[in-house]
Amino acid sequence: MRPDLRIAVVGLGAIGTRVVEALDRGIDGLVLTAVSVQNPEKHRSRLAGLTRPPALLPIEALVDVADIVIECAPSQLVRSIVTPFVGAGKTAVVLSAGALLDHEDLIDLAKQNGGQIVVPTGALIGLDAVTAAAVGKIHSVRMITRKPPGGLAGAPYIVANNIGIEGITEPLKIFDGTAREAAKGFPANVNVAAALSLAGIGPDRTTIEIWADPTVTRNMHRIEVDSDSARFSMSIENIPSENPKTGLITALSVIACLRKLRASLRVGT
Repeated sequence: MRPDLRIAVVGLGAIGTRVVEALDRGIDGLVLTAVSVQNPEKHRSRLAGLTRPPALLPIEALVDVADIVIECAPSQLVRSIVTPFVGAGKTAVVLSAGALLDHEDLIDLAKQNGGQIVVPTGALIGLDAVTAAAVGKIHSVRMITRKPPGGLAGAPYIVANNIGIEGITEPLKIFDGTAREAAKGFPANVNVAAALSLAGIGPDRTTIEIWADPTVTRNMHRIEVDSDSARFSMSIENIPSENPKTGLITALSVIACLRKLRASLRVGT
């Protein structure tokens, strides 16, 4: 029998809370050992009510008690979360995929030390097809994202360009550029674009349109890929979680990723 993999979770927002609850209910071969949050007192009583309450620890202490860390935190914390784990040859599951585009040296650090960075599919669809096509030659990848205006409010790109989206009555295209540019301008909104670019032809050749659309109630993504092996398009309409910037399916994607770690049957690339 292999020992259980020890899991640490950073952040208890819409995603982290569901992941912690799933781990507490039980995922074969995994055990939740620690959680790190910015305000421990806010979450202490909730964690104490779990079947197996994890330790509440600062980020820098997690690597000593866990084999895998799951980042469900603000993007500016990605480096401090990932570095100790991949530097020790361990695994970091990263939700803030856009931050990896600013810290690509973390990928090199993982390679040098036998660590691994895992980016779950998240709120997208069909990353398996994109990674398969990338084994051959991909000519182009484009994504069109539509979100209710509330799901884009406060994004740095919108603030910097003084774009008014409150009270709009028709769809408004607010961005058209590369995945790298989108990751900088919308760090909490389009990690999906960064994940798509990492799966395919990179952040500078993957392009994205972002629309603030008052006519929709779901976060919508459409992907169009042209490659030497296939031409395909995919679309998904995600129901927002209590955080309008995040779809409900994102947390479920992380849980599915964790279930694969020790599953006797794995489906998908």
